Amino acid sequence: MGIEPSRYDRIAIALHWLIGFALLGQVAFGFLLDEIAPRGTPARTGVINLHKSFGIVLALLIIARLAWRLAHRPPRWPDALPQWQRRAAELVHRALYVCMVMMPMSGYVASNFSKHGVKFFGTTLAPWGADLPQVYGFFNGVHIVTAYVFTALIVVHVAAALKHALVDRDGVFSRMWPGPHAPARQLEIFPLRRRRRRPHAF
Repeated sequence: MGIEPSRYDRIAIALHWLIGFALLGQVAFGFLLDEIAPRGTPARTGVINLHKSFGIVLALLIIARLAWRLAHRPPRWPDALPQWQRRAAELVHRALYVCMVMMPMSGYVASNFSKHGVKFFGTTLAPWGADLPQVYGFFNGVHIVTAYVFTALIVVHVAAALKHALVDRDGVFSRMWPGPHAPARQLEIFPLRRRRRRPHAF
């Protein structure tokens, strides 16, 4: 058995932050679709397909992240972290992964049961399903509900991360921080200003 790592490797960290910010943008994009391009306007089709195109790219990145995660052992939890917090964190992470898979997948499947299909950055991808409005409506509904659940989980995840980084300083946040590793209780996102030393009198 190898030595259990104390933090995530560089690839996992890069994928986490890249996908995290991209997902925030994509979810916000989805919620603002009607404001950006109201239904029935000429811009609607182009904006919807841009959202679908970004979703396909994100789905590929998520698959890469899942593959990397399955092939690499996650870091150990800090010894001081209570068992209930470890369990809660694992449940939230699993729920986040489920949403990361379900959200783009349900949107993609829904699009293939619509006559409009998908245009991937201008390239038409012929739908492999029939034009079935009821099937489209079901998967599109799953897509929308998952987006709301995902948003709530992201809020919980970010709040917990900030608590570990700024209040507990127990080393949990530093496992995924892209900067140099800092021991528990030494990582500060917003370090306090150091007092300026007075010059020595001669």
